[in-house]
Amino acid sequence: MTLPYLPFARPAIDEATIAVVVEVLRSGWITTGPRAREFESRLSEYFGGRPVRALASGTGALELALDVIGIGPGDEVVTTPVSWVATANTIVRAGARPVFVDVDPATRNIDLALAERAIGPRTRAIVPVDLAGLPVDRDRLYSLARAHGLRVIEDAAQSMGASWRGRRIGSFGDLVAVSFHANKNMTTAEGDCLVVNDAAEADLVERLRLQGVVRSADGGQEVERAGAKLNLTDVAAAIGLGQLARLEELNARRRALARRYFERFDRALGCDLPPADFENANWHMFQILLPLERLAIGRGDVIRLLHAAGIGSGVHYPAMHLFKLYRAMGYGPGRFPHAERVGASILTLPLFPAMAEADVDRVCATVRDILRAHSR
Repeated sequence: MTLPYLPFARPAIDEATIAVVVEVLRSGWITTGPRAREFESRLSEYFGGRPVRALASGTGALELALDVIGIGPGDEVVTTPVSWVATANTIVRAGARPVFVDVDPATRNIDLALAERAIGPRTRAIVPVDLAGLPVDRDRLYSLARAHGLRVIEDAAQSMGASWRGRRIGSFGDLVAVSFHANKNMTTAEGDCLVVNDAAEADLVERLRLQGVVRSADGGQEVERAGAKLNLTDVAAAIGLGQLARLEELNARRRALARRYFERFDRALGCDLPPADFENANWHMFQILLPLERLAIGRGDVIRLLHAAGIGSGVHYPAMHLFKLYRAMGYGPGRFPHAERVGASILTLPLFPAMAEADVDRVCATVRDILRAHSR
């Protein structure tokens, strides 16, 4: 019997949400309107009453966050090389320089001790990333930021529903960008929200997400600062409202599946498993590090063999300082050995709420068979 293909991610959209999307489509108001405003209000409640603005993409949220704190030419921003390349690309597009530091080999998140050593006279901000929804140590992060007078932009793209010591990510701190891409713990198909500190920052984001236009009551318009086109539509917001209502349920299922992975994964294979954090992490992804030194095949071969067995997987993420763009800035092999090991060997396995325990067992068994068959 041929088993159905198992992707590494799949959104969990219920029929009630689909019905609301249809209702929005039939309403005639499909761009930013009442649903988007309601979504922002519900998100603000979720984040403890902090101001929130919904946006069209996670990349856009990072761009606007950098703009809000005034990052520009001559500035430096400390960040991690293990993330989706948007984290650093937005810094470059702001005219600033990303200052990479290595990751902690246990958490795969930015090493905050190294981050502190990388702070110089031009450093204006730090952008940590919660890889796979495992939060960076927020106590140490904000202690560092206060000591050096830095702004923080939390790239919390993957950590919706995660927490730090009982406090929801986004309910405290500085600027927080949370993604609602299709593979995230909750989705709007494409989209994001930016959690800010006060009404002034919220008003600025609101202007910048729609070309910087300020409208007056008499129909006049003024632009003092160049913006972008990053408003979230009501169609997307309708999806988001349905997802937000189910977020705790969806994340609970992810935690249960992650526990199953730990129970069933063959530790003798030599793979590094993620930290077993069931207090703070939201289990956005389940990622292993392949023991490439023990294999006669490479990661690409493992991916192809998994695909042939009907199992999807992903690479999240290559070490971005090795991309041509950043090599041209002076980065290169050997600078960040932990990040390079993670980037070369990381493999994302299927994890999404609709999976059954048997699906986890199937993935674990298939990975075991592939690695055993191709061990040195």
